[in-house]
Amino acid sequence: MEAVTDTAPRFRDATEADVDELVALIESAYRGESSRAGWTTEADILEGQRTDPEGVREVIESPDSRLLTAERDGRIIACCQLEHRGDHAYFGMFAVSPALQGAGLGKTIIAEAERQARETWGVREMHMTVISVREDLIAWYERRGYRRTGKTFPFPYGDERFGIPQRDDLEFELLVKEFG
Repeated sequence: MEAVTDTAPRFRDATEADVDELVALIESAYRGESSRAGWTTEADILEGQRTDPEGVREVIESPDSRLLTAERDGRIIACCQLEHRGDHAYFGMFAVSPALQGAGLGKTIIAEAERQARETWGVREMHMTVISVREDLIAWYERRGYRRTGKTFPFPYGDERFGIPQRDDLEFELLVKEFG
């Protein structure tokens, strides 16, 4: 179990050297027994992988995308993808170490991601997609100013790069936050 400290994380963009550590972090936050230590687990709705080295590398190498990392004591403790899409940014691949969830770190990460998206790209909105049955997670985002749009996208059933669904009603819902 990691010791929870009040040390503010250091933010930086991920590099190729971070790929394996990032895959391990993302997997630990969402899949398998280790994910149950935190509240963001998807272990009951999806098995298999959440991402892979190729998916992480793609985000790092894309010219319109960044993989923002949060480090503490030389270890990556959280990450998120920011992708520039015209007048808005897309927020994805968000993961916080399960042992550190519930202590406010997620709020710090998302606030920094929003700040960087506004300052770097001058965007007016942040978009994200969340599996619609994740009511607790959607409520967390709503408390951060995101609103449900009702716009949904099909889950990629049959593409095991995104996991192995344990139920047949999965879809993604678009959430949007407008910056004032």
